[in-house]
Amino acid sequence: MLLTNHVLSGALIGALARRPLPAFAAGVASHFVLDAMPHWGQWGSQRRFLRVAVPDGLVSLATMGAFAAMSPPDRRLAVVAGMAGAALPDLDKPTNLWFGWSPFPGPVNRFHSRIQHEAPRRAHLELAVAGAFGAAAFIALRRGRRG
Repeated sequence: MLLTNHVLSGALIGALARRPLPAFAAGVASHFVLDAMPHWGQWGSQRRFLRVAVPDGLVSLATMGAFAAMSPPDRRLAVVAGMAGAALPDLDKPTNLWFGWSPFPGPVNRFHSRIQHEAPRRAHLELAVAGAFGAAAFIALRRGRRG
């Protein structure tokens, strides 16, 4: 699953949870649930992976900034915590690339790898998921401003 989709799901979780600790924990759990769903992947080479991962990482950072900025002050920390928790399990990607190791214990890495259901022709699924999570998070935050 693209990191942007994890971040968007975390924004929705934070908007609904309203408290940082539950938002963070639910964000981490949501990461593994989403990774267990069929999604885009199987890049074939590190070069192809990076052609997707670098822009996705930058879009993820921009998404985190945008949702943090649009969050009502009383919900901002929960939204940021949800996004951080949802993104955290993919910290293994840049640390493996740059340093040759994962910050997580072996059993976590093996579990994370085993649950992936990736295929090369599922970009449309990633875009649909991004749209759904983005719209739902936006609506949840807008309704939160009124209520």
